[in-house]
Amino acid sequence: MGIRQGEKEEEEVYLLTPAVENDGEYTSRGSPRRLVSSRSCPRRVVVMFLLTGFALVSIYFVVPSLSLQPPRCVDRPDRGYQCHPQISRFWGQYSPFFSVPSDIPNRLPNNCEVTFAQVLSRHGARDPTASKTQLYNSTIHKVKTSVPRFSEKYAFLNTYAYTLGADQLTAFGEQEMVNSGIAFYSRYEELAKQRTPFLRASGEQRVVDSAQNFSQGFHQAKVSDRRSDASYPYPILVIHEGDGFNNTLNHDLCTSFEDGQPYSSIGSKAQQRFLETFLPAITARLNIDLTPANLTTTDTINLMDLCPFVTVASPVGAISPFCSLFSEDEWHHYDYYQTLGKFYGYGPGNPLGPTQGVGFANELIARMTGQAVNDRTTVNHTLDDNNATFPLGASLYVDVSHDNDMTSIFSALGLYNSTMPLSTAKIETTEDTKGYSAAWTVPFAGRAYFEKLKCEGETEEFVRVIVNGRHPKYLPSTCDNGIFHWFNVGSFMDHTVIAPSPLAAQARRSTPTF
Repeated sequence: MGIRQGEKEEEEVYLLTPAVENDGEYTSRGSPRRLVSSRSCPRRVVVMFLLTGFALVSIYFVVPSLSLQPPRCVDRPDRGYQCHPQISRFWGQYSPFFSVPSDIPNRLPNNCEVTFAQVLSRHGARDPTASKTQLYNSTIHKVKTSVPRFSEKYAFLNTYAYTLGADQLTAFGEQEMVNSGIAFYSRYEELAKQRTPFLRASGEQRVVDSAQNFSQGFHQAKVSDRRSDASYPYPILVIHEGDGFNNTLNHDLCTSFEDGQPYSSIGSKAQQRFLETFLPAITARLNIDLTPANLTTTDTINLMDLCPFVTVASPVGAISPFCSLFSEDEWHHYDYYQTLGKFYGYGPGNPLGPTQGVGFANELIARMTGQAVNDRTTVNHTLDDNNATFPLGASLYVDVSHDNDMTSIFSALGLYNSTMPLSTAKIETTEDTKGYSAAWTVPFAGRAYFEKLKCEGETEEFVRVIVNGRHPKYLPSTCDNGIFHWFNVGSFMDHTVIAPSPLAAQARRSTPTF
């Protein structure tokens, strides 16, 4: 299995930090330096090119194992991370953001204008969580103290030392969010050039930092567009994460969901069942190559996790050597393993999964209609009943949260209603899952755009949803309007929360058992 249908591997090389030029194209921050004039010394140039080419060819044949990879990877505001898509788009929720292929155009339809735009974003790439970083460090210690010498693709372990932190954004993740702010301004420029967004962030530090980096990118794009921006730095409403504090951007309130059985373990049980179909063979291979490490399947997953985490720990997103320890097919299985955790842990495969996202869904409806929030779930009415902390009538909104919370919100909105229960016995492609995967929905810096459109000749406004560049096909065909997959505001409201999917209804009647 290679790149998913519709994707192309790109070998472009850009600086990690982009800027917006006057024509709206994204370029590197620095302008190219003029080294030699071809008119003034053509012979010198020819000789230089010939010598350079000869040197490269000589290196290639003398040192065939040398990898002439670019020093930095592409990370563009509009398309995201472009390095090694044959594997980097199969890291589940640990994939850096990339624009997902879509057979529905996400450009603005002719004779239409955007009147409202809301982005719901995951924070940027981070270090492992505190508990995971201890596990990863233990696995590395186990391998390095067991194996006297590493060779071939494992040779990098001879000098490798575990240096990953815990929980916080990496420099790469910070830049992802700057890029996200740039992309948001560029997409909604007609609204954004005269306005600033209302920003909220859940209280975890990496989420707050992500919101700040997003605002920096938005401001950077606005200034590059020669627009005044006296309101910068923009205020960010931080919603506390903690016991007894309502927060629509954090799912920790429901103890029955967090700690109760069987709901809290459905996702991990689904993963364990699928893990047994592919991971023992990988572990056996590693134990042959790394005798006498005696690795467990948990160690194997830890080593696979280190591929994305070490990659995003690089400020330029350089692919980690851990990635080459596994085949493309093994990465596809890893991606599906992570997808099962989201689908059955926080998504439509869990009876309580969608319920955790109802509060945000009702907030979104309130913003779209300009009416007060009508909700008794996770909404914080101290904040939402105050126009200063939950303004209605604005045009641009930004909310930054976590992957699990976004998964529940997408489920409450019914965005993947066409996805049937995922198999735990065999891998399913994104075609099988109707576009659902962890990497396609909640990668690092993943984003969902909720738009309202006003079109000439129409008496009502329309809504469309774009998740990481892709339109999820989730409404009945009677609500689909042309090739753009949009629908009126009333249909959107009727379909979200109030009218759950058949899968959600089935889940409420019976809890999956694995």
